[in-house]
Amino acid sequence: MRDLLLSTLHGASQAIRRRVTAEQVLHGEPHPGNLLATTDGLLCGGFETCGVGPIDFDVAHVPDETSALYPGVHQVLLQECRRIVLAMVAAWRWDVADEFPNGLQLGTDILGVRREGPPWPTLDVLSGSGGTPAPQTPHR
Repeated sequence: MRDLLLSTLHGASQAIRRRVTAEQVLHGEPHPGNLLATTDGLLCGGFETCGVGPIDFDVAHVPDETSALYPGVHQVLLQECRRIVLAMVAAWRWDVADEFPNGLQLGTDILGVRREGPPWPTLDVLSGSGGTPAPQTPHR
């Protein structure tokens, strides 16, 4: 498992670097669990994984219906970003301190999908959440 995850992270990182033409500040983990509705509008939280990179990385976290709202997203780059997101989430789910419900099963499912190859599914499909991506950060 470790070798599969490491080779995925390395291979996807290299593929992404070859295709990136523009970088910007990224949330790093956009999902509904990181949004809070207030009287002043939506507030975004969960910035532990923010960074800089292609917008495709943030779009890779969301359902297909949402990613379709970004017509400028490079589809090959989006697939590479989905591949790396899946590897990251699988590694988090295998963390012994992870408290995500059914996390180990989700990690196992992601590894199975990784072995099958592309196209890479979105997190909402894997978590069975009907359009709401599973929270990804390690719960400690």
